[in-house]
Amino acid sequence: MSDRIFNVLFLCTGNSARSIMAEAVLNSLGRGRFRAFSAGSHPKGYVEPLALELLRKSHLPTENARSKGWEEFARPGVEPLDFVFTVCDSAAAEVCPVWPGQPMSAHWGVPDPAAATGNDAERALAFADAFRMLYNRINIFVALPIRSLDRISLQHRLDAIGRTKMPSQSESLDPHEKV
Repeated sequence: MSDRIFNVLFLCTGNSARSIMAEAVLNSLGRGRFRAFSAGSHPKGYVEPLALELLRKSHLPTENARSKGWEEFARPGVEPLDFVFTVCDSAAAEVCPVWPGQPMSAHWGVPDPAAATGNDAERALAFADAFRMLYNRINIFVALPIRSLDRISLQHRLDAIGRTKMPSQSESLDPHEKV
């Protein structure tokens, strides 16, 4: 892998919350090493207001956040992707989109906060939990020595990140922890 910026796509079903949040987090934490995008296999056509509110409270940009289909990134002439991460929740029987081609890929399943029920506080907590899980996984990802790992080692690390358990609100993951 060269010194160019790595293109990363976060895929989910609706592209209204999880993948949108992941895109914003990586564009912030990636510090110019990564260019993140998000898309869905069946985009809802809107971004969940609670996701936007959480991003704003976290001082992450929201002006370019929009729900879109993955086809946008599969057209001829679009810059190739280096990484594709699915963030669908397989435990909830969501069907995760599959990305054609040869980018490095992994499944980083996260429960869908948009499907949360309950009062406003309970729904906000579901969004905060999803955000925290994504933030921690992305923090680990950006700390990886990507350019010095062979494809097999990198794939093992990407898969391990997807198995990372979410810490409680009082804990955090060490981004330098060996995964």
